[in-house]
This record gives sequence, C-alpha cells and structure tokens, in this order.
Amino acid sequence: NAHVAKIMGYGDYKIGNVTILRVYLVEGLGHNLFSVGQFCDSNLEVAFRQHTCFIRNLDGVDLLTGSRGNNPYTLSL
Repeated sequence: NAHVAKIMGYGDYKIGNVTILRVYLVEGLGHNLFSVGQFCDSNLEVAFRQHTCFIRNLDGVDLLTGSRGNNPYTLSL
C-alpha cells in the first residue's frame, strides 16, 4: 500500500481495569487506531463476525462491540 498517514499523537485507553497502550490518532483517518495485538497483549479476546466484532475479557464478557462499514471495523468509544 503506497498510502502514508501522519500519526498526530497517541495515548492509553482504559476499559474498566484494562489499559490498552499506545492507541494512535492518525491524521485524516477520523478514528483512533487499534491493532488486534494490542487487545491480545492486554489479555482480551477479539472475535470477528461478518458485520460485527467483539472485544471480550477472558471470562467471555463483552467490553466493546464494533461494526463493519465499507471495510474496516470501528468501535464506538
């Protein structure tokens, strides 16, 4: 992919007692950028369905739910 975007900054995002480290704010994206690995590194589970994704703790409790638009999955925080 030849597209490049500038990272405007980053911060940590806290969900209950779990902290996701180094969540990026990317210029022009309009969303904060997470990777699946960031959730896994925080002992969370990520499950994808055709139009929905779920971020769960290891007890299977949904902490976040996202939806898929044109292609990327987005989470409402």
